[in-house]
Amino acid sequence: MIFYENELKALKRAGRYRTREVVDMRLKDFASNDYLGLAHNKDLHKQACAILQAQPLQSSKASMLVNGYHQIHKEFEDAMCKANGFEAGIVLGSGFNANIALIEALVRRGDVLFMDEFYHASGILASSIGDIAVHFFRHNDMKHLEELLQNSTAKRKIVAVEGIYSMDGDICSKEVFALADNYEAIIIVDEAHSSGVIGKKLMGVFDYYDIEIKNNYIKMGTLGKAYGSFGAFILGSGHIVEYLLNRAKPVIYATSLSLYDTLLAHQSLDFILSNAVELKKEIALRQEIVFDELGIKIDGLIVPISIGENKKVIEIKNALLNDGYGVGAIRQPTVPHAIIRLIARLGESDEALREICKRVAAFRE
Repeated sequence: MIFYENELKALKRAGRYRTREVVDMRLKDFASNDYLGLAHNKDLHKQACAILQAQPLQSSKASMLVNGYHQIHKEFEDAMCKANGFEAGIVLGSGFNANIALIEALVRRGDVLFMDEFYHASGILASSIGDIAVHFFRHNDMKHLEELLQNSTAKRKIVAVEGIYSMDGDICSKEVFALADNYEAIIIVDEAHSSGVIGKKLMGVFDYYDIEIKNNYIKMGTLGKAYGSFGAFILGSGHIVEYLLNRAKPVIYATSLSLYDTLLAHQSLDFILSNAVELKKEIALRQEIVFDELGIKIDGLIVPISIGENKKVIEIKNALLNDGYGVGAIRQPTVPHAIIRLIARLGESDEALREICKRVAAFRE
């Protein structure tokens, strides 16, 4: 018996059927979230390996609270806090787990979560756990958010936004920080797609807007994107981090982040801070190319190109694959309308980016 045969057939008819494909290293990669190309930087890899080789072990071995918290973790957390201006931090297994940890632990009975409607799927999933009360506000609509906050009688208010939104590629409004302060709300900023991409030091949206860090601010980000590694981090006040260590299940019950991934991310952090000026020039160049060729102004390195039809977006993706270019074909329910998601990453040349933009533009005509 094939238990889900009808469901799979329905997905295929709707153009929403998905498969895994082994990465073809011959393709010019404009699909992955390796924004700065650091996943290919062998110097960072060698540095991380040399440090790990000198250790008496290569695995973290246990959860963070049961003999699995190593000096390697602490040094990276301390470095991230210093670079971003926060008191305390936690490293953990993935951005998905970080959102589950934050939302499931912070939103208690009598509290209300106010979440941007375009927030990442991990946060939306977390909001459905247990008896969490959640109000979704219209994407980046600060007037709508303020109306909800004004009318709320919640014990605690928690606002969740992304620094740069993963599909639309737009940046969160600076006003959201003032609203959080005015209504005494905790604010979670998912910086998965902004950390390492925007800001004076490329540390993300807090850095970009020059936000003074306060006790109600929480920054979450991933290490598998601009940092070219794997895992995630949460930064906040000492009080918030202390609470998460005692209540967040993905922190308490999961094996701590691998030592290699932590070391690799630490090397990447040092690289980004040391090379921020040159990296920002390369990012600005790619933003200019995208605007020149596609007429799309991007805040980071995500280029959403509206196509509309699921089947057409797959046809475009496959045509570009045949020409040696990899792009994302994003369909419902991930996005309201199908898009080609092009990443203007620094791992490919600016000439290659201009060429792929020209090819995509031809499909829009």
